[in-house]
Amino acid sequence: MNPSRGKTPPGRAPLLAVLGRDVTVPTARGDAAHAALDYAASTPVLAQVWEEVAAFAPRYGSVHRGSGHLSRYSTAVFEDSREEVARFLDLRADDRVVFTRSTTDSLNMLARWLPEGGSVYAFETDHHAALLPWRRREVVLLDAPDSPMGAVRILEEALRRRAPLADALVCVTGASNVTGEVWPVRELAAVAHGYGARTVLDAAQLVAHRQVSVRGLGVDWVAFSGHKLYAPFGAGVLAGRWDWPRAAEPYLAGGGASRSVRRGPEARLEVEWEAGVARHEGGTPNVVGAHAIASACRALRGVGFDALRAHEEHLVHELRAGLRDVPGLRQLSLFGGRTDRVPVVSFTVDGVDGLTLADRLSREYGIGVRAGLFCAHPLMNRLLGAPAAAQPAPAGCGTARLDAVRASFGAGTSGEHISRLVRAVRELVNACGFTPSGPPGAPGQGGI
Repeated sequence: MNPSRGKTPPGRAPLLAVLGRDVTVPTARGDAAHAALDYAASTPVLAQVWEEVAAFAPRYGSVHRGSGHLSRYSTAVFEDSREEVARFLDLRADDRVVFTRSTTDSLNMLARWLPEGGSVYAFETDHHAALLPWRRREVVLLDAPDSPMGAVRILEEALRRRAPLADALVCVTGASNVTGEVWPVRELAAVAHGYGARTVLDAAQLVAHRQVSVRGLGVDWVAFSGHKLYAPFGAGVLAGRWDWPRAAEPYLAGGGASRSVRRGPEARLEVEWEAGVARHEGGTPNVVGAHAIASACRALRGVGFDALRAHEEHLVHELRAGLRDVPGLRQLSLFGGRTDRVPVVSFTVDGVDGLTLADRLSREYGIGVRAGLFCAHPLMNRLLGAPAAAQPAPAGCGTARLDAVRASFGAGTSGEHISRLVRAVRELVNACGFTPSGPPGAPGQGGI
C-alpha cells in the first residue's frame, strides 16, 4: 500500500489555520479569496492563538500587584508565557525573557544596555531596525558579503583589527527580509566570541520558519516580534544574558520597574530599581500580547519545524521556478546559488514599476504583496543599483523606479496562492509587453 495515498502533497494546503483565510476582497474580475502574501511584514494570526486569547479575555485582570483572583490568574498567565518563550528559544539556565513591543523596541532596549564606550558591528545589509538603534554609539558598518562564509570572513577581519572587544556587540540577521536568505548565525557568533564580543540575533524573519535555539546557536541575545510569529500586534521579546541589563538603567522608568522610591535630601528622589526582569518592563505589561506569543510558540512546536520547513520549501520552489522565465523578471539575491531561504522572494521586472505591479496584483487578482525598499535601503541600493532611466510604458504599467515587489508567506499559505501569483505576474508582464533589457548576471539577478 502506498503510504502517501490520499495525503495532500506538501505545500498544497495550509499547514496551520490562520484568521482571514475565508476573507473575500473585491477585484476587477469579481470577488476573490484574499491571498495574503506579505508575511514578512506581518503574519496573519493563527486561529489557535486567537481562540486562546479569547478564552483568556474574560478572566483578564491587573498583573503582579493585585490581590484579587483575576489579578493572580493574569499574573500566572503572564509568567507562564515567559517560561513558554524560554522553552521555545531553548534558553540557558540563567538567561531571562523581557517582553517588549516589537523587534525594533527590543533592539533599542539592548542599545540602552550596551556599556558606556561599547561599540556595535552591523552589516550594511541589515533591516533598519538592526541598523539605527545604535546610532549614538560607535558603529562599525560591515560591507555586504556575497556568500554566507563571506560574511564570516568580513566579520573576522573587522574584529581582528580591534581585539580584544569586551564591550562590543555584533548584530546578526537570522534571515533577510528582502531575499529570504538565511545567515550563518552560529558561525558568526563563534567568531564574535573568539574576539571577546557579544552577539544579538535579529530573529524577526527567522523565528516563524526555523527552530531558534539560543543555546545551540551560541548567541547572547535574541529579539523578535509577535506579529512575525502568528500573534497579534504590540508585543515582542528580548531574551538572553542578564549581566548587562542588571547593571543598566531601566529602559522605561516608572511603576513596576522601581522597588523603592523616597524623598531624599534637598527634595531629590532616591530610587531603588528592581533587579529582575521587572527592571525593564516598566508600566502595566501587555499580558494579552505575551499570552498570544506563548500560544504561537506552542502551536509551532506542536506542528513541528520539520513539517513547517517541508511545507514552505515546497512553496518557495514553486514560486521561484514559476517566476524564473517571466520576461525581464529578476529575483533578488545577495548570496546567489542554492542558499538556504525562508519563504521571502523579492523581484523586479525591467521597465515595470514595482508599486504599480503590486497595486494591480491586489486590484485585479486579490493578491496582497508588498512593494518598495522594505526598510533595508542600503541593501536595496546594492541589489538594484541606480534606478533605470524612465521608459515609455503601456497604460497601467508605470515607469521603472528603484523599488521591488516582495512575496512572503508561511504556514497559512496554500499552493493556490502561489500558483495564482505566478499566473498573475505572467499575465501582467505580458500585457506590458516588455522584454529583458539587461544581460544575464545583472545586479540583483543572483544567478537566477
